[in-house]
Amino acid sequence: MTNATPAAAPQPPLSESEDRQWASFAHLGGILGPLPSLIIWLVFKDRGAFTRNEAKEALNFQITLTIAWVALFILVTIITFVVWVFGLIAPLLYLAIWAAQIIFSILGFVKAKDGTPYRYPFALRLIK
Repeated sequence: MTNATPAAAPQPPLSESEDRQWASFAHLGGILGPLPSLIIWLVFKDRGAFTRNEAKEALNFQITLTIAWVALFILVTIITFVVWVFGLIAPLLYLAIWAAQIIFSILGFVKAKDGTPYRYPFALRLIK
């Protein structure tokens, strides 16, 4: 007697409105970091083409910003030991990254909500 569990049935494709909804949430989730975009991309990439493309775009942008945060932290740590004044300027750079994250995520949300693809002005295209 075997104890085989049946394979899960594939999920149905997203409707057009659901596709736009999840695509827009992938952009808006970027306000919180890369995790919401990653989850949406992993869960819905095979169910809706628009969601797949927009979640991938949002995830690439969030990965780019995460790299920027880490690089800035390392630079600030090293340079502040040499030139202490840089420690006074660094918060402005952190603020600029944070502002870009909020502003571009909201712009992507608005465009995707209307069904228009959104391409971030700068992002490493790591996920193809």
